[in-house]
Amino acid sequence: MSEAAADHIFLTGLECQCIIGFIEWERQVPQTVVLDLELPCDCAKAAGSDSVADTVDYKSVAKRVLAYVGASQFHLLETLAQKLADLLLEEFALAWIRIRIHKPGAIRHSKDVGVAIERRRA
Repeated sequence: MSEAAADHIFLTGLECQCIIGFIEWERQVPQTVVLDLELPCDCAKAAGSDSVADTVDYKSVAKRVLAYVGASQFHLLETLAQKLADLLLEEFALAWIRIRIHKPGAIRHSKDVGVAIERRRA
């Protein structure tokens, strides 16, 4: 299977509270961020064995993301996204990851603002 047609698992709308922002009040009050993740997996292998050992355990990924983001205190969404990508690539031995982080309500008159990154394992 080519990398372009690679299977993946997605996790969308994962909500977490964290300290994020560079304005003084943002450093004092936890805010909601919403995360969307895409992770590579071999769905055919997992389907053949019907075993979580042959796929990415998205429950474990979600728990790790919630713990990490909840304990984080970054000024920029860009920094949070990069550090989270580095962590997940390493801890879950992923070849690549796509992360979108939304910060709803951050800009008046806007429903949402955020960042999207894709990173590959070195």
